[in-house]
Amino acid sequence: MEGGAAAPSNVGGTSESASYTYWVRKDLKDSKDAAPLPVPRKLSPQDLLNSSNSHSSNHLGSAWNRAGTWEEKNLNGWANDTIKELLGFTTLEFSGGRAEIVEVSKCSGDAFLVTVRNKKRVGYTYELTLKVKGEWMIGDEKKKVKGHLDVPEFSFGELDDLQVEVRLDAEKDFVPEDKARIRKDLKMFLQPIQEKLIEFEKQLKDR
Repeated sequence: MEGGAAAPSNVGGTSESASYTYWVRKDLKDSKDAAPLPVPRKLSPQDLLNSSNSHSSNHLGSAWNRAGTWEEKNLNGWANDTIKELLGFTTLEFSGGRAEIVEVSKCSGDAFLVTVRNKKRVGYTYELTLKVKGEWMIGDEKKKVKGHLDVPEFSFGELDDLQVEVRLDAEKDFVPEDKARIRKDLKMFLQPIQEKLIEFEKQLKDR
């Protein structure tokens, strides 16, 4: 037979022994029926570009992590700058005065982006101290007030539980009633702080 030959085998030389048949392929030059061997083809620059685009279009994470295994990226620098930019110079008007956030004096925490199995997850944990200053009508006199807003530790998805604690500088200059009124006014910064941090979370998720 062209292209191959059946070679019967009888192990042990007896009719009761198991027998089998195997095929021996001859050289392709002597065979008309055998399929030709594949011919190697050099990839063109366009082939390489198409392959690269195909992988990169659905890939998340670094170029070295093509398998999409665990990868964690530190975003502290970006997060610190973004929080300070969003919260800086926020101003509120009150019935008896006005105040503004003039500085994010403490921005402590971590932000990260995790890529695992080609899916990304972001998170953060932060605590803040915001420096505030303003003016209030105390009796018949307009007085300058300085203080700080402390935002205890908060994490991704927990902004509904955000809290603000007020600390006034030079408290001895005010009677208890005035201090209570100023603290109540300054606690109104909670809402705009929440709104700014919601924007921060949105930008973090879009990274």
